[in-house]
Amino acid sequence: RGGQAHAHEANMVDHCPVCGSRDIRMRPILWPELIAEWRLEPHEVEYVDRQQGQHCGECFCNVRSMVLAVSVMRAFRFAGLFQDFVLEPAARELAVLEINEAGALTHFFARLPGRHLACHPQVDMMNLPYDENRFDLVIHSDTLEHVADPVRGLSECRRVLKTGGLCVFTVPIVVGRMTISRTGMPPSYHGDPSVDRRAFLVNTEYGCDAWAQVIQAGFAECRIVSLDYPTAQALTGVK
Repeated sequence: RGGQAHAHEANMVDHCPVCGSRDIRMRPILWPELIAEWRLEPHEVEYVDRQQGQHCGECFCNVRSMVLAVSVMRAFRFAGLFQDFVLEPAARELAVLEINEAGALTHFFARLPGRHLACHPQVDMMNLPYDENRFDLVIHSDTLEHVADPVRGLSECRRVLKTGGLCVFTVPIVVGRMTISRTGMPPSYHGDPSVDRRAFLVNTEYGCDAWAQVIQAGFAECRIVSLDYPTAQALTGVK
């Protein structure tokens, strides 16, 4: 048990891997209706709130953006901060597709000359308007759960990737359960409950088997990177 506690503490977010700041702040994100719709237990509320609400006071990236950044850097064997990674010559040669803005991390992706931003509803993730074998890297963050057919969405990401290319993404994962479709269940939405949330309809609730959809979509490999387990996981599909 002591070993488990030590491993958890070692994985805690004590600085921002994007900009290096140690000004880590927390604000609650979840609201009672979503907690009820998602059927979250108190310990699940606590770590999902950290996933979405714990953030850097300097660059404003939350933990899910941080784990996305760490996954990209590890994939390209870069040891350092993401703000420096995007200045690297090798990174600046990448053809990158960012599907919807990846939280506050989008400002850093925007510094890459080869980054292309595709946003809903102009671009449908299930029918991407790009030639196959075009991109080195496809990025999306907390988008796939809103896609009607997520495996098709991921297969489209794979189609537009070059051989050896990477699809790096996050979905909100409740690690103690299995992935389910919300088909036939009452509508549930993410996003600010005070605004029009029709674009944030949740089609899939992700659990510990989220990786399976990556393989079902045709990727040869799926990698998982975690920050402050069970707070935030990012998945990487390798073509």
